[in-house]
Amino acid sequence: MKLPVIKHLIQFIEDNDEDYIVETIETLENLTEVPSLKDEELDVVGELISNMYGAIEVHKMIKEGTPKKEALNTFMKRVLGSIDN
Repeated sequence: MKLPVIKHLIQFIEDNDEDYIVETIETLENLTEVPSLKDEELDVVGELISNMYGAIEVHKMIKEGTPKKEALNTFMKRVLGSIDN
């Protein structure tokens, strides 16, 4: 996951609507079923999906009243913690 991408997506959600991200995730997930995609291409699509899910998660924390910086830090700590385990 890339923090700058997640920040950008959060701004997009704030400026527009979370539904755009959800629909994009659904589209990308559907694309992963294309049998001719190479592993590298699937990796890129997977990274995009992960960042979008991350942005949605952080946005939910922000909507619940967590300051943006704290929400981002909490989320990234959780991600890094799950990687370390």
